[in-house]
Amino acid sequence: MDWINITNAAINGIVLGLLLALPALAVTLVFGIARFPHAAVGDYMTFGAYTAILVQSFMSASLVAAALIASAATAFLSLFFYAWVFRSLSQRSPVSSLIASIGVAFAVRSVITFFAGQSQYVIEAPLVRAWNFSGVRILPTDLYVAATAVLALAAVFFMLHFTAFGRRMRAVADNPELAAASGIRVREVMITLSVIVGAFCGLGGMLMGFKAVVLPELGWELILPIFASVILGGIGSPVGAVCGMILFGISQEIASLYVGASYKLVLAFVVLLLVLLIRPQGMFGKIIAVR
Repeated sequence: MDWINITNAAINGIVLGLLLALPALAVTLVFGIARFPHAAVGDYMTFGAYTAILVQSFMSASLVAAALIASAATAFLSLFFYAWVFRSLSQRSPVSSLIASIGVAFAVRSVITFFAGQSQYVIEAPLVRAWNFSGVRILPTDLYVAATAVLALAAVFFMLHFTAFGRRMRAVADNPELAAASGIRVREVMITLSVIVGAFCGLGGMLMGFKAVVLPELGWELILPIFASVILGGIGSPVGAVCGMILFGISQEIASLYVGASYKLVLAFVVLLLVLLIRPQGMFGKIIAVR
């Protein structure tokens, strides 16, 4: 296998990894702050993709407007399910929230299937010619997707580390009881977290529409790689989630050169297992002593 094919596969893997880093970061934030793995993020992505298609079909809006509306609509959906489902489960076992999130995922997917059916859709984008550098091909569309994902990720990291609200979020993640005793409004943090989760998943779903055909199962089929990347990077580490997803994406695309698209996910999980054998806590995770 020549280096040109490997380079092209790696570029595709980086773009895919940056795109899926949006829902992966959402999963990490929920796990770090709300203390449960949110299984509905994949179907939130699907909702965002269908919203963008709907906006394009009936409003003839630009891609930027479609992305903004898809993000806002999915943020509202996430906030709705927080208020209706997850807020009442916040004092119960994380398993209860996990099972509820699976139920939310099925509910969202069922509603989408009821209205949209199983027909295949695509997000309309201008046709562009790939740039060719001695066999290395780069699509301008992929650059736009990657740049959008990077800007969104950078905005959240800036908020987490350089704003007062980000410090409150990290305080709730470290110790919610102490944060509440210190005067931090935990519910306000949870509401904002739900908005971020929805906005990121909606944007990620819309961007995924550039790379794949949109079906009701689009996001559900991605939930396993997303969870695996969070584990690979280190559970609860935002930087780890992003880096883990990029490594996972590159592994998948390069693996497809050797075993075909049907088995690329298997070899990507082999990479995950090898990394965890060397570093069980993940690339950026911390070892926590249990007494």
